[in-house]
Amino acid sequence: MEELRTPFRVTAGRFLRSLRIFSSSEVGGAAKLLMAGLVILFFAINGLNVLNSFVGRNFMTAIADRQVSEFARQAVFYVLVFAGSTAVSVFARFTEERLALLWRGFLTRRVVNLYLTDGAFYRLDVSGKLSHPDQRISEDIRAFTVTTLSFLLMILNSGLTIVSFSGVLLSINPVLFAVAVFYAAGGSFLTIGLGRRLIKLNYDQLDKEASFRAGLLQVRENAEQIMLTGNGPQLKSFLASRLDDLIANFRVITSVNRNVGFSTTGYNWLIQIIPALIVAPAFFRGDIEFGVITQSAAAFAMLVGAFSLIINQFTSISNFAAVVARLSTLSEAIENSQQQAGSEIRIDQSGEGLSYEKLTIRPEPGGSPLLRELTVTIPPRARVLVSCLREEQGSALFRATAGVTYSGSGGILRPAGDGIRFLPQQSYLPPSTLRQVIVPPTASEEILDERISMLLAEFGLERISRAEGFQQEVEWHTFLTQREQHLLMLASVCAAKPRVVLLERTEVVVGWDTLFRIITRFTNDGIACVHIGSAASISAYDAILDLGDNGAWQWRKAA
Repeated sequence: MEELRTPFRVTAGRFLRSLRIFSSSEVGGAAKLLMAGLVILFFAINGLNVLNSFVGRNFMTAIADRQVSEFARQAVFYVLVFAGSTAVSVFARFTEERLALLWRGFLTRRVVNLYLTDGAFYRLDVSGKLSHPDQRISEDIRAFTVTTLSFLLMILNSGLTIVSFSGVLLSINPVLFAVAVFYAAGGSFLTIGLGRRLIKLNYDQLDKEASFRAGLLQVRENAEQIMLTGNGPQLKSFLASRLDDLIANFRVITSVNRNVGFSTTGYNWLIQIIPALIVAPAFFRGDIEFGVITQSAAAFAMLVGAFSLIINQFTSISNFAAVVARLSTLSEAIENSQQQAGSEIRIDQSGEGLSYEKLTIRPEPGGSPLLRELTVTIPPRARVLVSCLREEQGSALFRATAGVTYSGSGGILRPAGDGIRFLPQQSYLPPSTLRQVIVPPTASEEILDERISMLLAEFGLERISRAEGFQQEVEWHTFLTQREQHLLMLASVCAAKPRVVLLERTEVVVGWDTLFRIITRFTNDGIACVHIGSAASISAYDAILDLGDNGAWQWRKAA
């Protein structure tokens, strides 16, 4: 898979850069404190583990020698060490989860901001080069932060365990230490050989699961249309195909996991008997106490476990590798979308109004122009009707002005930010409060609730202010009809007072009479209005831009 061929150096570089950005962010100080606390707690855990091995040795020796008073004393020590280990381990887990949550929140906000900046989400969608970015942002970032932190702490803990118990095992039997090292190395190579396919399989599984969920989401979002058109059987077939794909891939994963399981399970069982086989002869000769056997078994298990990080965590590592590859691909796709040169049409956002200079738009490179060398300046406060011979001409002009990439040439001079507003025929209002819909983020003056209520009444939307509070978040697409959503967005234009507003076939949604009244209101507020559509009477407009066949156009004053 092409996405899995991302060079390790690039992926590692992005990972390290992500860590640097996180550590230097506004939450970096809290993250460093949590990490320092984790390091201290892990040192404490390993110290208590070493102490526990000696207490356990003395405890078992007291049992073998029938020393009742020493047995009672060591039992008290055992309880105290267990209590201390429990408390430290619980606090370490709690601190780890808090740090992972802090990292996930920071990284998700950062990626979402990049994804929603400069239309990156749109370019990724139309390019089709990245599958399911929503799942990568939600699920993969969660898995990445939790698993990365877990692995880093496991590596730290394994290193501390190796340092702590190497001395213990060497003091008991150097041969046992050598066996632990070679046993772990052999097991690691065998596990990697058996399970290396899991990385690609897990990568594919994440995409197949996301594809199946996306199909279910389409059913929920288009339930009424599906029922009316009778497309249920086709959707059943579609979802069944997606389900078959993910099941087939998961079958292969379970087969590979079975082979890895034979290796890892047998490997872990042998750990219990190897120390006794090596140390028991010394006990039979009387060279060591009985407790040394139990201590050597515990120390051997701890040391081999530390060396066996790949074996014990191979499934998690393979999942993690797939997640890193997917996030690396997401990061690369967002960066590339921001670096793309875009269309040949120049867009200058330093204008006071809207004008076009020799604008040519083609549906595809080398295709017949939808519009040829349009050179027009929209006068301030003007009401302009754009009449199209073909509907796609007006749609292309509307979208090219908004910044959608088209093949063509020429330039567009328009205001930046809230200086220009676009209202497509199929509008969308995200979940938000009524105040957030009406009042633009860059508003220079406070707009009182009373003024918003008056504006809603003017647009026939009194029930909105009566039914919903100004600060209550609303799912507008379920609460309002399409016409009401359109009127609410038009009301927000009056509140924002941009220099220019472009409307796309608004008459189809709200009707000509309502549109004429709204356009007049825009003129009174000093807003130039470009309406791409049709009109019952051209007398409502100051000028007409006719788009004819073969890209021809004509600008004329309204009669």
